[in-house]
Amino acid sequence: MAEPTYMFCLGATKAGTSWLWDHLAGHPECHFRTIKEYNFFFLSDAAGFDSAILQGRQKIARQEARVASQPSEVWAARHLADLRAWQAVLERRQVDLGAYRDFLTEGRGGRHLVGDITPAYGLLGGKRLRVMMDLAPDVRFLYLIRDPLARLWSHVRMVAAQQAGDLAQAARGVLDRLLAGSGDNETKWLVERGDYPQILTKLDRILAGRPFRVQFYEDMMTRPGLAQVSGFLGISAQPGAFGRVSHQGVALALPDGYRGRLLAWLRPQYEFVASRFGALPLAWRHSMKEAF
Repeated sequence: MAEPTYMFCLGATKAGTSWLWDHLAGHPECHFRTIKEYNFFFLSDAAGFDSAILQGRQKIARQEARVASQPSEVWAARHLADLRAWQAVLERRQVDLGAYRDFLTEGRGGRHLVGDITPAYGLLGGKRLRVMMDLAPDVRFLYLIRDPLARLWSHVRMVAAQQAGDLAQAARGVLDRLLAGSGDNETKWLVERGDYPQILTKLDRILAGRPFRVQFYEDMMTRPGLAQVSGFLGISAQPGAFGRVSHQGVALALPDGYRGRLLAWLRPQYEFVASRFGALPLAWRHSMKEAF
């Protein structure tokens, strides 16, 4: 059987990674397990493995309860089996690349593409990215980017929804700390996960000469754009469920008085992407007119 192509989707957060995972999981030429994010290449020490193993056990316990309450649900049973198989990889307590490859490829048959879509991988350093590069003969890297303001506001709503109390008030609090440059862990995480200049400059340098594509989310959500992604991954173009939104957050309008301030704060993001790519999607161009 021919070796598969391995794909890593490195982010960005809230830029369509869940939608792409859903699309690829249903593609006849792809073999994706029912787990989206593995965070495997962040693991290095005993504490990291202990934490991942504990979280895995908790996920398995919750999924066992779901399967017990929905015994006829096929996907739930598949997900439980995948969680247990992944737990066995983690319990080796080492970055065992053979076990990782075996997990991704188990049951693939002749399907061409397997992969790991973990947005946080965009934060990895060169050492770990090079380990991923050498995982197999054919490894391809994809990084999704979305209009900075739309991406940030979606990410802020996700963070605010995890807090107790009123969502709108929590979201304003996150935005205020972000614009004030408070540097707390929460806002630092928001900044890092969407820092296109820093992440793309690093990826361009480390992945130079390797199959690496940056894809605008706005273009991917069209037939031609999705066909470009499929071509890069070496699979046939299949219809996309463009009307479906994966993991959509709670609907909430951006509060009055913040749009202009956020666009000014995000201006370096727009400038960097424009200088790197030239032509930008319409949504980006509209935002840039306001920002500039």
